[in-house]
Amino acid sequence: MQGMTEQDYATHAGISRGAIQKAKRTGRLTLFADGSIDAAASDARRAETTDPDQQRRSVSDNALSGPGESSSYLKARTALTVYQAQERQIAIRKKKGALVDPARAEALVFRLARQERDAWVTWPARVAALIAAQVSAECESASRASPAIETAIMQTVLEAVPNATAARASCGFQ
Repeated sequence: MQGMTEQDYATHAGISRGAIQKAKRTGRLTLFADGSIDAAASDARRAETTDPDQQRRSVSDNALSGPGESSSYLKARTALTVYQAQERQIAIRKKKGALVDPARAEALVFRLARQERDAWVTWPARVAALIAAQVSAECESASRASPAIETAIMQTVLEAVPNATAARASCGFQ
């Protein structure tokens, strides 16, 4: 036997025996007449025909240095892969409804804040008649007199309260 066996060449190249068999089938190895593998010629052919991303790197210190260094290519390829994975995750989260469009969220919050403000601004007009009626009823039951409290005056008083928010909350009115 002139060259190496598949197992010997796999150990020499640092790849699996299955990878050697695949390279043999696809013609990326140089074989002697007896079927053994010409290591030097096969190494050169494998280096020419194999994608750098698909090659397994050894763990030695000089694995990513020296002439023909493809470290920057590998780093760029890794960065691209990470970016594409992140894009896919964002697309999936959008489809699931986990992500919200910032402009839409801002418009919704603005609309809700406007509704809340309008509710507080119109509160005195909505409750003035109810408060006037309740105060009149309390006064009538206590004094047997029937005082007339004007709704407009009650609304003016409610609107003039210095801390209207606290007054409204303490009265239990909405």
